[in-house]
Amino acid sequence: MIGGLIGALIIAVLAPSIFGVSRNENPNSATIQQNEDKTTKEQVSLDVSTDVTKAVEKAGKGVVGITNIQTANFWSTGQESQQAVGVGSGVIYKKEGDKAYIVTNHHVVEDATELEVTLSDGRKVPGKQQGSDIWTDLAVVEINSKDLGEGFVTEFGDSDALHIGEPVLAIGNPLGLEFAGSVTQGIVSGVNRAVPVDINKDGVPDWNAEVIQTDAAINPGNSGGALVNIAGQVVGINSMKIATQAVEGIGFSIPINYVIPIIEDLEKYGEVKRPSMGVTLRDVAEISAYHQEQTLKLPKDITYGIMIEKVMANSPAAKAGLKELDVIVALDGDKVEDVVSLRKYLYNKKKVGDSMKVTYYRAGKKQDADIQLTDETRL
Repeated sequence: MIGGLIGALIIAVLAPSIFGVSRNENPNSATIQQNEDKTTKEQVSLDVSTDVTKAVEKAGKGVVGITNIQTANFWSTGQESQQAVGVGSGVIYKKEGDKAYIVTNHHVVEDATELEVTLSDGRKVPGKQQGSDIWTDLAVVEINSKDLGEGFVTEFGDSDALHIGEPVLAIGNPLGLEFAGSVTQGIVSGVNRAVPVDINKDGVPDWNAEVIQTDAAINPGNSGGALVNIAGQVVGINSMKIATQAVEGIGFSIPINYVIPIIEDLEKYGEVKRPSMGVTLRDVAEISAYHQEQTLKLPKDITYGIMIEKVMANSPAAKAGLKELDVIVALDGDKVEDVVSLRKYLYNKKKVGDSMKVTYYRAGKKQDADIQLTDETRL
């Protein structure tokens, strides 16, 4: 019995060293705990600089917020007051003397009685609409450049050089000024896309906008903001977004090479100087087969073209001898099938003062006429 007791004591004393067991489950736990405490006290600070951050730093300062303020009439009191009805984005592209110029969308400034521009540093300055164009959805806003420091003017890139799959960034103010200067990243999903635009809201496309397609998130408020390449250059002005339950990640931007001549006209004239024929038009496809044959007397193989509904007095069309019910089928030898294609040719290929050959049918007979284009308000 004495020997057994002595053996038990020996085992009790030597057990920790034999089996590596101590009062702590892990003999190194105290050291680990000390290291953990030390780590939590020391915050990791990294100076991250990538092509994306550099592009944002270069272009982001020139993206502004634009608040559309309109006069509201309260019928209950008979008094008028100014109310903000929407917020969009804009891009400072030029500084000249005591003025700076901002490009934005037409629908951002439409019907505004006042404009307020919020700079990227938070300052708010009054803006003045210099000109606007509904066809391209572009507008120019002017602000005082007195307190505008360095880095606020963006650099334009070459939108014709864009490639599908190229990374791009959308900078703007989605959902208003609360999220001012937001940046989303994506790629160029498509170039030279044609998107139908209904100008007069009658359900019939009046124009095909030529745009860049991107999957960079573009939300309400981003309109007028910048689409930027990885070099920090503005390559597009964000304008439209398809937002339905079935479609996601499809945004559109107006190519900057297309924007430049438009904003130059808006700066100089307050409007875009476009050539005009001086007529009102209707697609032949909208006219019944009976009237195509009996009224217009078109050959059976001519089921396309544009019928002249009205010719303005002293217009280029009137001077060239064109009349009501004439059906235009070609311009300078290029086939035109509808009003949209006619506008596209006229606005993109011709200038005020140019001469244009019009091929048309009158009472079933094919004829030609030369028109000297002016800048009338009608086609």
